[in-house]
Amino acid sequence: MCFSRARLAALPLVFGFAFVSLFAGAAYAGPYEDALAGFTQGSLSDTGDAIQKVVASGNPLAEQVLSALQDGRLMYSAEQKAVYIQTKNGKLLYASTGKPFTGKPPDDIDNVIVNNRLRNLISADLGTLMLMSADPDHRINAAQAVFRSRDLGALPNLEKALAKETDPRVKTALEQARAALILSMPGATQAQKLAAIATVRDRYDLDALALLADIPSRETPPVARAATDAIQAIKTRLAEWDAVQNAWYGISLGSVLMLAAIGLAITFGVMGVINMAHGEMVMLGAYVTFAVQEAIRGYDPALFDYSLVIAIPLAFLFSGFVGILIERSIIRFLYGRPLETLLATWGLSLVLQQAVRTIFGPDNRDVGNPSFMSGAFNLGGITVTYNRFWIVCFALVVFVALIGILRFTRLGLEMRAVTQNRPMAASMGIRTSRIDALTFGLGSGIAGIAGVALSQIDNVSPNLGQSYIIDSFMVVVFGGVGNLWGTFVGSFVLGVANKFLEPYAGAVLGKITILVLIILFIQKRPRGLFALKGRAVEA
Repeated sequence: MCFSRARLAALPLVFGFAFVSLFAGAAYAGPYEDALAGFTQGSLSDTGDAIQKVVASGNPLAEQVLSALQDGRLMYSAEQKAVYIQTKNGKLLYASTGKPFTGKPPDDIDNVIVNNRLRNLISADLGTLMLMSADPDHRINAAQAVFRSRDLGALPNLEKALAKETDPRVKTALEQARAALILSMPGATQAQKLAAIATVRDRYDLDALALLADIPSRETPPVARAATDAIQAIKTRLAEWDAVQNAWYGISLGSVLMLAAIGLAITFGVMGVINMAHGEMVMLGAYVTFAVQEAIRGYDPALFDYSLVIAIPLAFLFSGFVGILIERSIIRFLYGRPLETLLATWGLSLVLQQAVRTIFGPDNRDVGNPSFMSGAFNLGGITVTYNRFWIVCFALVVFVALIGILRFTRLGLEMRAVTQNRPMAASMGIRTSRIDALTFGLGSGIAGIAGVALSQIDNVSPNLGQSYIIDSFMVVVFGGVGNLWGTFVGSFVLGVANKFLEPYAGAVLGKITILVLIILFIQKRPRGLFALKGRAVEA
């Protein structure tokens, strides 16, 4: 084989470059592998040193190692002097290379143990590493971690990240993190601290309040005064958001009360029947949801997210059928005898509860949330859970649908006629007994789909309905017997009022206060907020 002089002259350069590259790679891998060895010692102090060395190595796997350590997924073998990353599906990776581990795991494999001090260290270092992440959400989370840890060692990386950041959301988070570090920095000037206080104040959250709380006691008067003003501004804003959060909780409770009471309003308004078994119709709807989910889990788990879509019509039909059966077999013989009706339906509620206990047992049943009803989102300064959000939307849809039925269908027209004047409706050829049965069935069916909604936020048990029956009667009486708009307004008014009273009076005393206020209100307006003429009123 022949080589030209030019190629021969280039060979030393090629070998030299290869040698330098190999040496550089070894130098890069060496500190990282040496750092990993610290995790195999089983000592908290050695683990702390290893964390610092892993971060300092600059290895691309450092973030993955710290994340695994934070989640309890970093494993080690003292015998093999090896460290492994356990993935979320249980597989092992070599921490040194990130490649999958094959074969049988070592007999002495164990988790790397950390304490609270190391967890705080991990959070701070992981935040520093993630400041340069390609994912904006990761960078925001990293900035938040630096803000909370106030690790001055993160300042150089924070400055680099801030200099190249273009996303406004991320830039704001980075500026707030830098402001937190400046307030913790001994050599910061007064002007820097004043600017930092203004930046931190604009977070208007508890983290900012905690950071600013100890500043007035150790700073110059101008800085202390600025911190005090910022603290007051944050407290005012937090109080405003607390009021908004309570209002949302009240709306959420009001939607639940409306779902539970709206069927009772129809039954009470048209038929004048005090149905103490109405809560058990709600309970039956919740158990239909449980039965549907159990069937889906057994036959096709992929359909679980559609379980509520399947359960809603089934709960309506089943509870409605039970309601019609109750009206035809018991209620029809007790019209005009309210005390006997109350006692009969109360006894029936006990029978239904015991029947459910016999079939399903007395324990609470697990009814899961579909994926679209899991989790929460932040809206300004409040947290909104998806299950409550969708229940509010569902309650509004049910209300609009019921208004449509009463306004634009023959059944609704006949129901309104019977409500306003039963003898005249009968003389016009309306079969009032049939309307009574269908009305009772409609009210019970709506209670059933209320049970579907309640299964997503409350325990499904034989006593589920008892938690809402008294509140439902209060809503109906307060809003106006038989008036759907009264039920709508009354449920939300009582829900919001209850949530605003709870922080001051407690849950039990708050309910008692609401009950006393309703009694006083009914003395002034016996027909409720929206009076409606009907048999129940005329009687």
